[in-house]
Amino acid sequence: MPAATPANRLTGLPPVVGSGTRVLVLGSFPGRASLAAQQYYGHPQNQFWRILAALWPEHPMPGRDAYAARCDWLLARGLGLWDVYAACEREGSLDTSIRNARLNDFAAVLAQAPRLAAIAHNGGESHSHAKAVRAGLGLDAGARIVSLRLPSTSPANASWSFERKLQAWRDVMARFGLIDP
Repeated sequence: MPAATPANRLTGLPPVVGSGTRVLVLGSFPGRASLAAQQYYGHPQNQFWRILAALWPEHPMPGRDAYAARCDWLLARGLGLWDVYAACEREGSLDTSIRNARLNDFAAVLAQAPRLAAIAHNGGESHSHAKAVRAGLGLDAGARIVSLRLPSTSPANASWSFERKLQAWRDVMARFGLIDP
């Protein structure tokens, strides 16, 4: 796990993007389990990887112990991963505990993902920074890249059933041609 400064300053994970990335999923900031494992969505109760596996059942996803292969699997489907925040101070893992956050440098992503069509915010905290992310990408309101809010896959989002989350995620992936409608 990255070392925290005396004020619990934490550093996030690098982006997972490639030339085929069409949809960039943005979380807010990795939780404790993800930072400790150095893996996006590393908490076993987070439904992110389970949702993706359900979206592409014909392409079995590598297991939890093969994170690099999971990232390759994700990229092969046209997805990318990153977070809104590059660093922050936080006790615990809840978004509501994030303080003194610094946004990631989003301009660098466009060069790595020239086919990017959508920013899909995984939850409300990420989506609350949609305008800042678009500004960081140098996008105006009429740009070809759209910003969307998806229901959080976090175990803290218990008000949405797995099936309801899956349908929302399915709708977005179909909209951008990553799965059949």
